[in-house]
Amino acid sequence: MEHIADGFKGERAIVLPYSIRNFQNNNELTKSLYITHIGYYPNAKNHFRKRSKGALEDILIYCETGKGTITIENEQFKLTENQILIIPANKSHSYESDTSKPWSIYWIHFKGTKASLYSPVKEKLISLNDLRTSNRLELFEEMYQNLEMGFYADNLEYSSICFKHFLSSIKYMDQFTRINSVNTSDLDTIPMSIIFMRDNLTNKLTLNQIAKHVGYSDSYFRNLFLEKTSFTPIEYLNKLKIQKSCSLLQFSNMKINEIAYHLGYYDPFHFSKSFRKEMELSPREYRKKYKN
Repeated sequence: MEHIADGFKGERAIVLPYSIRNFQNNNELTKSLYITHIGYYPNAKNHFRKRSKGALEDILIYCETGKGTITIENEQFKLTENQILIIPANKSHSYESDTSKPWSIYWIHFKGTKASLYSPVKEKLISLNDLRTSNRLELFEEMYQNLEMGFYADNLEYSSICFKHFLSSIKYMDQFTRINSVNTSDLDTIPMSIIFMRDNLTNKLTLNQIAKHVGYSDSYFRNLFLEKTSFTPIEYLNKLKIQKSCSLLQFSNMKINEIAYHLGYYDPFHFSKSFRKEMELSPREYRKKYKN
């Protein structure tokens, strides 16, 4: 196992040997996304690095505290507390810690055939919501400690999977921070409205009722919902009803007409038509295919 030389008190760093990177590049579970370097530099005073030809890997830098400057080709970024930036591979860059308020940074070099799909937008500062920051750093520890235990296939594969989750927590920040939220007032308008729909599937909700629940006018809420989800609120409500009906068809003994009326459809024919449009099966065919 190769470690970067000490430079900052409390620093931690691991560089994976090229033979291990070749293994990861050919392993079915890791080749889509894998770590080549990982580390943490606390209070990194005078930290500076310049690569005129760039690095062979994408580089993620997360600033925990303090601040610093990152330059990618001719563009400069000021990285401050709770911000992340990803430097693309093969692009000239430099980065340095601020002299008066040196940064503490987590950093990861990574590659993979699908790295661009997992990554958030590169060359763009991303400010993290402080909700679940501890969960994200726990993922970092999972990756680091597994790699620290040795470059066995299981450790490499597990670290790769954790890293996919780590990047997903940044790319899909709304979804990541929504989980375990205690107070619905902390949720965005769209998730709040979806929870309201989900909890009232047996009622005949109107657009006005849903919009009123989140405190918006009908037209504003409809346009906002459409922009965020690509569906109108009523279209999305119908999808939730079909989703619920699938569960009832599979796991209950309710008759199809009972399910239709239970979920607020005008009649069983209307329900069957909506169901087939969404699932490409009739309710009867779905039950026959999936019921235990």
